[in-house]
Amino acid sequence: MSGLSNADPGLMILLDRQRRLSVGDYHRMIGAGILDEDDRIELLEGVIVEMAPQGPKHARLIQRLCDPTFARVPPDRIARCQLPLTLGRDSEPEPDVSLVRRADAASNTSHPTTADLVFEVADDSLPKDRLTKAALYAGAGIPEYVIVNVVEECLEVHRDPDPGSRRYRTLVTLAGDQVFESAAVPGFGFRLASLFE
Repeated sequence: MSGLSNADPGLMILLDRQRRLSVGDYHRMIGAGILDEDDRIELLEGVIVEMAPQGPKHARLIQRLCDPTFARVPPDRIARCQLPLTLGRDSEPEPDVSLVRRADAASNTSHPTTADLVFEVADDSLPKDRLTKAALYAGAGIPEYVIVNVVEECLEVHRDPDPGSRRYRTLVTLAGDQVFESAAVPGFGFRLASLFE
């Protein structure tokens, strides 16, 4: 809250008293019809966050990453497109694409609680994906997090999470004709030029 040091003291009290939602609260709101399953929202660190609308390029990149003819997904993993991951007691993001072990995605009563690889396709959401989402995924121990930077047509590949500091130790940017090869999902990879063509 250092950026609010000159704010109205009443505002500071409101922020200090802000109640954060748990995943259970969030699911009860969905079950009660307060939130609709078609609402473009996700729960991030106890706060319901609206997801930005998708333009055609954004949607095409997600579609390509989920297409089994684009990149081979090993038989013991499944590609989940814009489906929830329950990460801790107060976060349930809906990453654009996540690669999850089949066994972890088999439940009819709960969402997976981890993934091996997560992609977020980012244009207007780039600051949120670099800061909030990176901290969330690192804190949950997701081994590999990739931001598909739509504007610069590159991949920002985060690896080696440190859950205690909620940061990734390694960041590599790939662009042009380089090849992405997942360190967390053996055999999953593609040439960047084919992703952005």
